[in-house]
Amino acid sequence: MLHAAKGERLEARFTVALTLGLRQGETLGLRWQDVDLEAGDLRVRVALQRVKGKLQLVEPKTPGSRRALPVPPSVVLALREHRRNQLEERLAVGPLWQDSGLVFTTTIGTPPDATNVVRHCRAILDRAGLPRMRYHDLRHACASLLLAQGVKLRTIMEILGHSQLSTTAEVYAHVLPALQGDAANRMEALLTGS
Repeated sequence: MLHAAKGERLEARFTVALTLGLRQGETLGLRWQDVDLEAGDLRVRVALQRVKGKLQLVEPKTPGSRRALPVPPSVVLALREHRRNQLEERLAVGPLWQDSGLVFTTTIGTPPDATNVVRHCRAILDRAGLPRMRYHDLRHACASLLLAQGVKLRTIMEILGHSQLSTTAEVYAHVLPALQGDAANRMEALLTGS
């Protein structure tokens, strides 16, 4: 999917969602003031949601959802390029630009509508030859990939902003049997020296 999104106007949005496991509203509500590209971190402080028909920044889902996350260097580069492109868009539209302070905006600076984001995601999936999935599945993919890399469940819980470890364990239980098989193979290799 990331390969198919390469060069897209909002390529960085999908990169951030997949690598950091942000909820859709958290991704869309990400503000430049919450991103430190020099330090390589970002803070999830608000989410963009439709409330009574109007897009608004709201408090995250749970207290644990307010979190600081380290940003991998490749994502920092994607965000730097995205910021440069956004500044060019701003210059191109001049006084039509509406400064929302958001990282991911429309071409005139306004908050993006979630329906358009999903439509864009589906187009990228189609182009990549991948099955249809929900935008939220990028979050699940992040957690599954982290689990497969041996990242501890507690760390994944904190990255995803779950309030309880049991939530993370329950949602990703389908990945755990494969990891247990890998653990058994590693133990066998340790014991037998092979």
